Amino acid sequence: MALKELLSPQSNPFSIISGTSAGAINAVALASHSDDFQAGVGELDDLWQQLTLEHVFRTDWSDLLAGLYRFGRSFFHEGVDFHRPLSLLDNSPLNAFLKSNICFSDIQKNIDRGVLKAISVSALGYSSSDSVSFFQGKEGLKEWTRFRRVGKAAVLGMEHLLASSAIPWIFPTVRIGREYFGDGAMRQLAPISPALHLGADKVFIIGVSGNRQALVKRHQIPSRHPPSMAQMAGHLLNSAFIDSLEADIEHLERVNCLIRAVESGKRKGLELRPVKSLVISPSKAIDKIAGRSTRYLPKSLRFFIRSSGATAHRGGSALSSYLLFVKSFIKELIDLGYQDAMWEKDAIQRFFLDNE
Repeated sequence: MALKELLSPQSNPFSIISGTSAGAINAVALASHSDDFQAGVGELDDLWQQLTLEHVFRTDWSDLLAGLYRFGRSFFHEGVDFHRPLSLLDNSPLNAFLKSNICFSDIQKNIDRGVLKAISVSALGYSSSDSVSFFQGKEGLKEWTRFRRVGKAAVLGMEHLLASSAIPWIFPTVRIGREYFGDGAMRQLAPISPALHLGADKVFIIGVSGNRQALVKRHQIPSRHPPSMAQMAGHLLNSAFIDSLEADIEHLERVNCLIRAVESGKRKGLELRPVKSLVISPSKAIDKIAGRSTRYLPKSLRFFIRSSGATAHRGGSALSSYLLFVKSFIKELIDLGYQDAMWEKDAIQRFFLDNE
């Protein structure tokens, strides 16, 4: 919402959009409204504001227990469920919700109009172990292959969104072509690279961790108990979903420093180019915000959250943040994002003014 206020309403600031996991939903929603960025941001805000748990997955006791039963049964079938992809939760409501709120056909229309160059959504291939960036864009864009990273041209659809946001064990994997895919943040060694492969020379990055802002030494509180199951799972998910972005940003900054240090006449054959970047990261820890919102979950899910230790008291609220599709939590995150962007108002306007 801050960008809607700060940037010119006559232009689309993002000709190339790339997103992963929940960010893939934002990316596709904005790409489908590239012809009217202001309206697109407004509709994206409405989408998140109206989102509830019931729009994402089933929360009845019967559905949660069925997920646990399928996991238990899989131990007697070599760890698989032959009837459907294995998962604790049934996210079929998310399929219906996104279909009613995102028009995928508008993406190609905007590409044909020239207001969008490319859109990329990443997912992990469980058979190949590759991070696959499915992209849709103008003619002439080439596929790429790097170590554990592949760019593949595709007409984006609901299956790509569901695959990119399929958190392991929690949401079911999605079959695309001959392979099953899961959350794109896993094994995504270079989250910024899809945008660069598609031609970006400037990247505006929305971070999900305040680690880069933590310049002051943190006060360590002595541990009173061993880590809970949820606390360990939360760190595992954070290491997969957050740390790779921070490492890639640091790598980008180091390459830029290297390019500036090398004379232009000596760069021949290096195939390197400077890439300007601006990162907006949350100023508050999201897991702490999550810890205050778990009380709004339904009793069935709250029981499993507490029993696994996914609470602020047991240090596992990072895990619960991946499931907190409740209005209070979403609104607080939107307000925090608006505040953090407004604090960087001058930097944002300078960054996009260079484009003009």
